[in-house]
Amino acid sequence: MTADAAGGAPGPARGRSTGGVRERKKRRTRMALIDAALELFVRDGYEETTIDEIVAALPVSQRTFFRYFASKEDVVLDQVSERYRAVEEALAKRPAGERPFTALFEALRTVLQTVAAGDEEEVVRFRRIRQVIEATPALLSAELTAYAASEGALVGEIARREGVDPERDLRPRLVVALFTAATRVGFEECSRREIWDPGTIAARVDETVALVDATVHEWI
Repeated sequence: MTADAAGGAPGPARGRSTGGVRERKKRRTRMALIDAALELFVRDGYEETTIDEIVAALPVSQRTFFRYFASKEDVVLDQVSERYRAVEEALAKRPAGERPFTALFEALRTVLQTVAAGDEEEVVRFRRIRQVIEATPALLSAELTAYAASEGALVGEIARREGVDPERDLRPRLVVALFTAATRVGFEECSRREIWDPGTIAARVDETVALVDATVHEWI
């Protein structure tokens, strides 16, 4: 009889299984907090919603909330940061010969299409996040700050793909800055038209790229 069978210390397989269950439970709690908060933010307004109301909706304690998030803002930015990391990963997988600006937008399109093809909960979460951010100036500012942290990774990847030193060659920074501005304008236009669906936003990426190309050639 092994030590495990005799009631001794669990073997490696059981340890991994227990760890996996624990991580899944933590993720379920995190996503439940995000979903409860987003529902309240959309219904009652971000500024008007309190943390007490968020935890009461589940219900869990404030201690549980603060175990996962430092503030209401973090609830929204958690998913925003996750999307930015996904864009970084998608960019690294784009074909080597693709133009940098095209590669950036194709990476964004890939992430949006992945969300659109996911389960309904993921799609609803995306819609609510965009609605809340676009309706809340403080969150728009926070989103730009969060994106600034991601820009460095995009600049580094573009520089690597093009074989240049970003410290000496400003083009990677310029193309990422243009991508950031175009993305912001595109999301603002979708917000103005009340387009929140990730699949529809992904379909509009082509329009944005074409508009940027035309603007650069005709106005710059």
